[in-house]
Amino acid sequence: MFVYLSKKIAIPHNLALQVVAWNSAQGWIACGGESGLLKVLKLESSTEAPAKTAGAQSNLSMNQTLEGHQGNIMVITWNDNFRKLTTSDQNGLIIVWMLHRGIWFEEMINNRNRSVVRDMKWSPDFQKICIIYEDGAVIVGTVDGQRLWGKEIKTQLAFVEWSPDGKNILFCTLNGEVHVYDTEGIYSHRVPIYCLDNGTEGSVAISGIHWYSGFVGPDNQIPALCVGFENGRVQIMRSDSDDKPVLIDTQLRCTGLRWDPNGTTVAVAGMQAQTQAGPGPDREVGVVQFYAPTGQHLRTLRVPGSNLRCISWEGNGLRLALAVDSHIFFANIRPDYLWGYFSHTLVYAVLKKERSEHVVVFWDTQSDEKYTKYIKHVTHIRSSDEYCVLVTKADDSSGQYIIIVCNDIGSPVDSKYL
Repeated sequence: MFVYLSKKIAIPHNLALQVVAWNSAQGWIACGGESGLLKVLKLESSTEAPAKTAGAQSNLSMNQTLEGHQGNIMVITWNDNFRKLTTSDQNGLIIVWMLHRGIWFEEMINNRNRSVVRDMKWSPDFQKICIIYEDGAVIVGTVDGQRLWGKEIKTQLAFVEWSPDGKNILFCTLNGEVHVYDTEGIYSHRVPIYCLDNGTEGSVAISGIHWYSGFVGPDNQIPALCVGFENGRVQIMRSDSDDKPVLIDTQLRCTGLRWDPNGTTVAVAGMQAQTQAGPGPDREVGVVQFYAPTGQHLRTLRVPGSNLRCISWEGNGLRLALAVDSHIFFANIRPDYLWGYFSHTLVYAVLKKERSEHVVVFWDTQSDEKYTKYIKHVTHIRSSDEYCVLVTKADDSSGQYIIIVCNDIGSPVDSKYL
């Protein structure tokens, strides 16, 4: 893959940003920072400006300031299905915003007046929201504002995450533990942490947790639960009780992490110390590291500025928004596509999330005819002369691979298990 910075938007009055959140369905970008700063932006899409390429300059088709918060904005979360925005500030004030005739309005307000909201997450079906306060209070409510249940957990909380099936809720404590509860608030178990050095468990703070919700089911063997710590250690698990997770040392002072919308790349953001040549303290630079679910390092993106606080992916996974100081930076992502070309035919594979398999298209560039096949776990495509080779992973626990030789209309000529 290839990643490069493509655009920068300055925030008025040099107000520092804390959070940025990109709505994956409609493309709105919410950003929040100090002194109650809250804006909703939208980049002009390529359909609105067809003459521009993906890397070209794009204007804002929405730029609205939302007024209602006084304190620093701490958490922003989108409900993609119901087109709602939920925000909270350092004073514990929560506001739910809705879009009416192109303008965002307050729909609901809640203030517990006792503690700061540390995190808010919608369930995978966007029907329920879980709100956690630093003092251990947990509230789960519905999309229309009804309170389902509340609980006081006897520890300070930092982050919350839902399991992909919506049956469990993970609470991250301030001292770096991850506890699993069911959706009624009954304690289940602790998530084992393997990425920290012996003796440091319980003393290193968690900087982010994200469980990619596209892979559902007990047979899922793709690591999808990512937990990152402030010291740069990260572990990626197949389930919340995986005893052999992928372990990564990013060498960053980690500030956040997010899976891309396809679950194929996790971006870990943070600050990296750089040794100065002369006298004086070391300088920190912003860095985003990109990893595959297997832990393979894919790319490093260096970001100017003195504080990279938050990242968020665009809905198609081709851009990343970064909250840096008083700016939003945008990075363009060029993924490694699976493709080959032989005898006037372009063959390419695209992962279809809703079917959890690849659609493989054989496109005859002369006759403009397309032949489509659906194949699970395509890992490689190579072509030569009159044939192409597809490599797929067997759909069982054997760990075997299948090599399929196809002609230019996608008909298998030969296959072999390895």
